[in-house]
Amino acid sequence: MQVGISATSSFGEGEAIGTQKHRVNERIRVREVRLIDEQGRNLGVVPIQKAQEYARSKGLDLVEVAPNARPPVCRVMDYGKFIYEQTKRERQARKAQKQIEVKELRLRPKTDEYHVGFKLKQARKFLEKGHKVRVRVLFRGRERAHLDLGEVMLQEFAQQLADVGTVEQRPKMEGSSMTLVLAPNTEKKK
Repeated sequence: MQVGISATSSFGEGEAIGTQKHRVNERIRVREVRLIDEQGRNLGVVPIQKAQEYARSKGLDLVEVAPNARPPVCRVMDYGKFIYEQTKRERQARKAQKQIEVKELRLRPKTDEYHVGFKLKQARKFLEKGHKVRVRVLFRGRERAHLDLGEVMLQEFAQQLADVGTVEQRPKMEGSSMTLVLAPNTEKKK
């Protein structure tokens, strides 16, 4: 009885690695497959038994790489090494992606100009660092009757920050608040 099953060159035991996306060895249930050898050469359409014997003779795994093709395409390879390299590539791709944070600033229609100035400074710093900024004007009670004040406030906010940010989403109502999204200017960045 085997305790630790690994997928490296172990015929028929491909499910030991996390989520299996490919059928391996005995899990391939078709009559014929298009066989690709370990160097990438096309060996033609062969019966599945012959393809499995070929993989076994090389000490490698038979992996179904194109299950929707007619007949399905199978490749002879070291499945454990293939999965390792695939996860390594995915990790590097995630690392290369730039994470953009969205910073949120909250205002009220009654917020005076002095405090709006603080929020403008904060928004300018966020945009210069490359973050997106969501400006939210919260309306309570009777303030909802004066949505135009919030819209004017957001338009002025965007106008003040036009040198460092562009409007990504125009002012719109979401529940009891109005939001505006600003994105950093890409051409101004150094």
